[in-house]
Amino acid sequence: MMSYGYDPQLSEGAIKSPIFQTSTFVFKSAEDGKAFFEVAYGLRKKGEKENLGLIYSRLNNPDLEILEDRLTLWDEAESCAVFESGMAAIATTLLELLRPGDLVLYSEPHYGGTDYLLNHILPRFGIERASFNAEPGIAAMEAALDASPAADRLAAVFVETPANPTNALVDIKACAELIARRTPNHRHVPLIIDNTFLGPIWQQPLKHGADLVIYSATKFIGGHSDLIAGACLGSRELVDRIRAMRTFFGTMSGPWTGWLLLRSLETLKLRMTRQMKNARRVADFLADHPRVQRVYYLGHLNEHDPQWAVYRKQCTGPGSIISFDVVGGENEAFRFLNALKLIKLAVSLGGTESLAEHPATMTHSDIPPANQQKVGITPAMVRLSVGVEHAEDLIADLTQAFLSI
Repeated sequence: MMSYGYDPQLSEGAIKSPIFQTSTFVFKSAEDGKAFFEVAYGLRKKGEKENLGLIYSRLNNPDLEILEDRLTLWDEAESCAVFESGMAAIATTLLELLRPGDLVLYSEPHYGGTDYLLNHILPRFGIERASFNAEPGIAAMEAALDASPAADRLAAVFVETPANPTNALVDIKACAELIARRTPNHRHVPLIIDNTFLGPIWQQPLKHGADLVIYSATKFIGGHSDLIAGACLGSRELVDRIRAMRTFFGTMSGPWTGWLLLRSLETLKLRMTRQMKNARRVADFLADHPRVQRVYYLGHLNEHDPQWAVYRKQCTGPGSIISFDVVGGENEAFRFLNALKLIKLAVSLGGTESLAEHPATMTHSDIPPANQQKVGITPAMVRLSVGVEHAEDLIADLTQAFLSI
């Protein structure tokens, strides 16, 4: 991965890809310019041995192309498109796949920004929605289709697994099988998985039947809380469609962000492994603490849990996101959060530093309280993204913060 897609000899021998901070590229000839545009705008198919030449950084840029090539390796995807944010990746993908009158089926809970897009933006385009609770999973998904008057117009299924912030899992393979069974006339309905919580290290949705996998690359892929980006991966056919929409929406990532992500990929597995090991120790501490009512952590699933089989089938590790309910409610959660010293009170996740937030009033605040309760987001819930600090220091900080409750 660290050298894939880059030839140092094309950049004066630089061992790392330079930042191609340019808006446009010089053609060798007018004929080249014509040929590049024909392929870029879909006027003809690219030849078997033909490379799409560099045109303009809204269409392609060396940093972006190298990054997209390297990202495909983790998920074993045919193609990848990188965006200026995770929301740009989700919005561009859904707006390419959906038309007025279509139905999008989605799991809950999920990120608050995704919820707003689905329930407040897509309806402006005449797109129907239906939702199902991630924890009951496939049975709830089938019931949602049965209840929807637009079920015969199903055009996309969007699933966030693990769910933000409850870590609830959805069986990806069973999801794909249900879609195939419920889709008339053998029409293909894409299954889109938001894999941000586990990243490409601990879950590879394409191997289990997903058509597309989406990341907020801001999180683990970026990993340093210093950039905003998103990515969509899958078959070349689907990603080419989404990339074409990206060209005209202008939602692609820039060269500087692309270069930073190339840097981050080199430590992705190291960081995520350390974070996972830290999270296991922190989760065990929380599970035994008298001021904690419940812990939502994949590493604590066992054979008696209905989600155990799904976890064993499609996840290779529990990741480093832990949610937990403190004893009490919002006031107790706030007192705990305000008392933290080493762990930062901030939204986002997946960075090298540990972060804590209050989903009900922060990342998921646009979801009505009744809906929050329905999908398991409580006033007492705290979401913790465990970083690479020493686990004993994190536990010491949590210990002193609990004294405030």
